Amino acid sequence: MKIYLAPLEGITGWIYRGALRECFGGFDKYFVPFISPNQKGHFSSREKKDILPANNEGAYTVPQILTNNAEDFLRTAEKLGEYGYKEVNLNLGCPSRTVVTKGRGAGFLAFPERLEKFLDIIFQDCRLKISVKTRIGMEDGTEFADLLEIFNKYPMEELIIHPRLQKDFYKNTPDMEVFAAALEKSRNPLCYNGDIFTVEDYYRFQKEFPQVECIMAGRGVLADPALAREIRGGKRADKGELRRFHDLVYAGYCREMSGDRTVLYKMKEMWSYMAPLFSDYKKYAKKIKKCEKCAVYEQMIEEFFECGDLVDSRCREKSIV
Repeated sequence: MKIYLAPLEGITGWIYRGALRECFGGFDKYFVPFISPNQKGHFSSREKKDILPANNEGAYTVPQILTNNAEDFLRTAEKLGEYGYKEVNLNLGCPSRTVVTKGRGAGFLAFPERLEKFLDIIFQDCRLKISVKTRIGMEDGTEFADLLEIFNKYPMEELIIHPRLQKDFYKNTPDMEVFAAALEKSRNPLCYNGDIFTVEDYYRFQKEFPQVECIMAGRGVLADPALAREIRGGKRADKGELRRFHDLVYAGYCREMSGDRTVLYKMKEMWSYMAPLFSDYKKYAKKIKKCEKCAVYEQMIEEFFECGDLVDSRCREKSIV
C-alpha cells in the first residue's frame, strides 16, 4: 500500500512535513499545499520555502498547482522542473468559496468543456508528470461520470479522488458508490482520499476495496501524526515522540515567523486536531486557545505533556476541538 500526505493549506507546510518525516515517516509522497500562480509569475516567499529542495531532502515531494489557466500552469510547472521536480499535481478539489467563485479548485468542475480544453493543453505541453486531485462534482455525485470520461482521455500519473462534493466541504460522508464506479471505469491509477482517521478506518476501507493500492491521508494525520506508520504495522506514537514532534514544529515556526501571535496561531491550529490524542484534553485545549504569549504557551505545554495521558485510538474523538 502506498500512502500519501494530503496538501492542507496553511498546515502541512515544509516545517510540518519535515518534522513529520523525521519523527514518524511512513509516507511515499508528500504533497505541497497549492501554489497559486500570480500575475508576475513569481513564487511567493511561502511557496519558495515550501518547494526548496533543501527543505524537502529525503522526501518524494509533489507541488500542487491551483489554476484554471493553462499558460499559468505550464509556466509554473516549468519553474518547478528547474528546481528538480518530476511531478506536479493539479488541484480540482479545494472547496473554499473564495477559490470556487473564481472557477478554480473544485469550482473548475462546474465547467467541463473549459476543463477539457485546459487538460488538452497541459498534457500536451507539460514536460513533468501530472497527477490530479479531484472532488466528484459540485452539487450531485452523478456529475462525476461525465468528468471521469474527460479524465480518461489523459495519461495521468494518478487520479486522486476525494469522493465528496464541493458543497459538502468536509461534512457528510464520502460517496463510496461513486468511488466504486470510478474504480471500475478509470483508465488511470486511482488513489483514495477521505476520512481515514484511524487504522481501523483503513482496514474497513481495505476490506471493501482490496484492489486499491494507494491512499491519501490529511486530517487523519493532523489528528495522529503516526497514522501512516501505524497503518504499515508500526507502533502508535508515544508521548516522547509527540513531544519531539511538537518541539520541532514549534521551533521551526519560532525561527521562521515573527511575533508571538503568528506563531501561536499556527500552534493552536495544530492542537485543534491533535489534542484529542490525550485524555482530559479539553481543559488544556481551552488554556492553549487563550495563550497570547509564547512564554505562557511553553509553560502550558510542559504541563500538558507531563499530566496528560494518551488515549486508545479506538476511543479517540474524531472531531476537532
